[in-house]
Formats: sequence, C-alpha cells, structure tokens
Amino acid sequence: MVALSSAVPVLVLALWQFLCAVGVFKPYLLPAPTVIVQTIIDLAEDGALWGHISITLFRVFAGFLLGVAVAVLFGLVAGLSKTGEVLFDPMFQAFRSIPSLAWVPLFILWFQIGETSKVLLIAVGVFFPVYLNIMSGIHGVDRKLVEVGKIYGLHPIERIRRIILPAAMPAFLTGLRGGLGLGWMFVVAAEIMGSSQGLGYLLVVGQNTYSPAVVMASIVLFAVLGKVTDALLKQIEKKTLHWQDGIQRG
Repeated sequence: MVALSSAVPVLVLALWQFLCAVGVFKPYLLPAPTVIVQTIIDLAEDGALWGHISITLFRVFAGFLLGVAVAVLFGLVAGLSKTGEVLFDPMFQAFRSIPSLAWVPLFILWFQIGETSKVLLIAVGVFFPVYLNIMSGIHGVDRKLVEVGKIYGLHPIERIRRIILPAAMPAFLTGLRGGLGLGWMFVVAAEIMGSSQGLGYLLVVGQNTYSPAVVMASIVLFAVLGKVTDALLKQIEKKTLHWQDGIQRG
C-alpha cells in the first residue's frame, strides 16, 4: 500500500528532475528536487532549521489546542440547544467568510507582533471546521437512538454522554483533521506578516534573497510536517472509530 501511494509522487519528482536537467525549468525559477533536498540538508547542518521547525510546530500545536477547545465549547452549545444555535451560529457563519489575511493587521494591532497574535490567528483557522463538524454531527444523530435512551430512562446528561457524543464523534474527528489543515495554512500567514523565526519566515528570507531553493525547501517542509501530523490524527480516528462498519473498498 505504501509503495502504491508513493508511485505518483515518485513519478512527479522524476519528471521534475528530468525537466530541470534538460533545461525546461530554469534553476532561478524552479530548482531541481535534488537541489531542494541539498538546501534542506545544509539548513539542518547549519542548525538553523531545527529552530524554525520547532517554533512553527509550537505555534500550530498551541493554536490547534486553543481553537479546538473553544470550538468544542460553542459547538456543543449550538448543537445541543436551539437557543444556542440562534445566538451564536449566524455570527460564526459571518466570521467564517473573512479571509485569514484580513485578521492579521487587526491581531497585530491588538496583541502586537508576538506569539499571542500568531497563536490566536491559527486558533481562528482551526475553530471553524471543528465547530461546524461537531454541531452538524450532533444534529445528525439518529433520533431513534435518542428515543431508545429515553425509553431506558437515561438522564439527559447520560443521553448526551452515552448516545449523542459518541454518535457525533466521526464528524468531530473529521473536523479535527480539517482544522489542523487550516492551522497549517494560517501559520504561514502569521509567520509571513511578522516573525523572525519559523518556516513562514524562511519563505520570506528565500523571497528577499532571490533563493527559490529556500522557498521550495520551506514549502516541502510544510507539506511533510502537515502530512505527518494529519497521519497521526488519522491513526487516532481509525482507533477511535474501530467500531464503525464501513464499506469494504476494492
């Protein structure tokens, strides 16, 4: 399975390397994959790379935890209560349409150029998919399951804990993966607009020094870290939802 999933990326990289070797892609516009790998190795040997990766991981992790915590709170309120949905959902739906870059100057104005503004910006990105999925997951719980809980005399809190939340778990976990993906997108915006360290800052350094290899190295590292963290969440999702009887794909 791993070999099969790697087939397309390997073919793309081989074609990319070939086109660079024959001069179709100019090195000052799009460097070859081997040049990008060598740039990453040089940055790692220099020692600067680990600082950029660790601060970016910290920002994504902190923003993810904060965004998920707030989203779960409001998602439960809006999902379980009609009044809560009327109070909060229209406002969140309006905020959801605001582009990530629009928040940056406001957050810098409010919280200065520091870690707080960056973590809050990432939390905003994580919030919406998690909130929407947990609310829609609760709304999608089979009414017959809730009725069975009532027949067995379960207290409303017990019905939420034993029926509604487990039934909404698949949507919640899907929201976590979507939120993490947006967290990686928002960290780029946060680090580009005001940062002296991080993979987003490395993108700016590559642009200012006319070094496409550094820019591509940053993009590749974002892709790798995003894929690794998503794979971790996917494993958690698989173990948590082992009871689900899904379709068998050929």
